[in-house]
Amino acid sequence: MRHWFTHRLNSWLPRTLFARLTLILFASLVLAHGLSYWIFTSERGSAARTYMIGYMELDVASSVALLDRLPAEERPQWLERLRRPTYAFVLGHGTPGTDANSLLSMQLRQAMQQAIGPERPLMVESLPDSTSLREHLQMHTKLSDGSLLTIDLHPKGIPLSSWITGVLGLQLALLAALSWLCVRLATRPLEDLAKAADSLGPDLKPNKVAENGPAEVARAAIAFNAMQERIANYTAERMQILAAISHDLQTPITRMRLRADLMDDEEQRTAQLRGLKEMEDLVREGVTYARTLHGATETPRQLDLDALLDSMVCDYTDAGQDVRLRGSVGGNLLLRPVALRRILANLTDNALKFGGSAELEVAASPHDISISVLDRGPGIPPDKLETVFQPFYRLEGSRNRDSGGTGLGLAIARQLAQALEGRLELGNREGGGLAAKLTLPRH
Repeated sequence: MRHWFTHRLNSWLPRTLFARLTLILFASLVLAHGLSYWIFTSERGSAARTYMIGYMELDVASSVALLDRLPAEERPQWLERLRRPTYAFVLGHGTPGTDANSLLSMQLRQAMQQAIGPERPLMVESLPDSTSLREHLQMHTKLSDGSLLTIDLHPKGIPLSSWITGVLGLQLALLAALSWLCVRLATRPLEDLAKAADSLGPDLKPNKVAENGPAEVARAAIAFNAMQERIANYTAERMQILAAISHDLQTPITRMRLRADLMDDEEQRTAQLRGLKEMEDLVREGVTYARTLHGATETPRQLDLDALLDSMVCDYTDAGQDVRLRGSVGGNLLLRPVALRRILANLTDNALKFGGSAELEVAASPHDISISVLDRGPGIPPDKLETVFQPFYRLEGSRNRDSGGTGLGLAIARQLAQALEGRLELGNREGGGLAAKLTLPRH
């Protein structure tokens, strides 16, 4: 039950911490403001009621005594003189009503009965009043000559000033503005922390966060900055180790190739050279993968993307490969051409290797540019579409070690795509084949 309530509450509340804290703080202040206003009006109403009853107790007693001493024929002349804003006197029974049992009616009856004396018993009735939400009462008694006298009451509180509504609205607006400002000041360091975490790209270049704000947030910022430094150092160290090993392996591989060339046995020499070729490819891809972080440090420059893609397709076509280009962007864009060319080359090589042909499809929107590399190969199982981006991972079947792949092509492409602030996604095509889609923001 508690989890259900928590889930429902989270679905009702805004998604951001800033909006939630602002809503909670503003709602609390409005509730406190409303409670204070209710206490003020209640106390004001109670004071007004006490004042009204005390005043009526003296005035009604004197008015009833005056009417009792006047001759019956002169009493109607005095009714208008004895009228007050909240009550008036009526000769006779008045308007029939129902027994009144409210707190105010009981308080008025007790006060009036005490004022006019026990010899004149009072009966209080409540009358319906469609023109007002306030209570309408009538008190019935008898004068000394047996004549009926009705006191028609319209109790009223102390009226509020006309400017109260405007002041209350201004206070609520001020509460809303202060709530927004206070929560903004409190959550701004958290927002900066989130932006710094989002901006931590594949190059792992630390983006220090200001270590200020509330004590808890400042402590989190200090820990985040230290974590960035540690991750960057650890990753740089491992990349240097990988690059060093891959680079140092090139020398013994070269010596082994020279020795293999001197072998007399043709079959053994061919097998040995094929194995050395695979080792060279793996070492070269290892060095490339270790250096892909440099894609983020490449200086962007204005470039005609259509010309870049056309030159790539022409290079493949001149080499006898079936590569086609469809679509265009138009105009120059701010790009990192070396990193972009490496991504597209890896994707195109994969498409040619497993599909025999490749098609580059370009689409542009006001916000981003997408370049899709399409093939009609065997595709990838849906549950492996993300796994294939892991370094040195190869699929069984058609995309296995026998095909000559090192398992680093897609990993390098994904790493460079992230360095370019883009994203690389794989998906199977209808009718068979794979679609590799690179999406880049329009900078």
